[in-house]
Amino acid sequence: MASVPFDQLQGYIWMNGEFVEWADARIHVLTHGLHYASAVFEGERAYGGEIFKLTEHTERLHESARILGFKIPWSVEEIDAACRELLTRQGLEDAYVRPIAWRGSEMMGVSAQNNKINTAIAIWQWPNYFDPAQRLKGIRLDIAEYRRPDPRTAPSKSKAAGLYMICTLSKHAAEAKGYADALMLDWRGQVAEATGANIFFVKDDIIHTPTPDCFLDGITRRTVIELAQRRGYEIVERVIQPEELAGFEQCFLTGTAAEVTPVSEIGPYSFTVGEIATNLMNDYMAEVQPKKMAAE
Repeated sequence: MASVPFDQLQGYIWMNGEFVEWADARIHVLTHGLHYASAVFEGERAYGGEIFKLTEHTERLHESARILGFKIPWSVEEIDAACRELLTRQGLEDAYVRPIAWRGSEMMGVSAQNNKINTAIAIWQWPNYFDPAQRLKGIRLDIAEYRRPDPRTAPSKSKAAGLYMICTLSKHAAEAKGYADALMLDWRGQVAEATGANIFFVKDDIIHTPTPDCFLDGITRRTVIELAQRRGYEIVERVIQPEELAGFEQCFLTGTAAEVTPVSEIGPYSFTVGEIATNLMNDYMAEVQPKKMAAE
């Protein structure tokens, strides 16, 4: 069944302080954010009518904008409130939340210090990022051609739109080969992340994950590390070389969209969907559910 194009969805979008009809949330073709990728965004999920770790995401949105050299004209509290109100207006409880901020169309050129900073929020229903049947048995990853850049060449600590160009190229290439996603190395040839999710490995009941020195230390990543620590699992953040993949027993991805997703293959390397990955997948789904107050 064909899906509805995103510009034809129904409801409202919050844009620069107003709730506007979905079809009326428009920008000009000469917007700086479109031509020069001067845009930052967040990906969030609502479960049971509550947006998981909303304020952490909004704070990161502001920090990403600061790194790109602009200031969002709406406070963390104002954006949080707009997200919650929009979720109610959309009539959704389980949904994806996308805030974005970008330079407008006042100046067209690399230099655009005087451009207006626009901010918008859209919320829609979004099913599982990966096929549910694939997810339970572990998804398959290709190894991407493109690599995460040196932080001296790109603002890697921001969730900036331009950084995702190579992610789109890598995911498209992987899907064309029948894979669900791709593992990206960094500029040094070390294991980094997938195209939109952090990665973890398990060996001898110890969890290993790459040090996030040139890619985002994801909010879901940090949540899963906390969940693992609650269970008493040992976690090691370190440099991981590609040749080490042959020795790992389990692998899984973490991210707002991916949640916790086991991996069965990365190129020529195979993994089992083991107890640790399964436990953390279940623990995460329990963690994101709204906490109901105990009956008095």
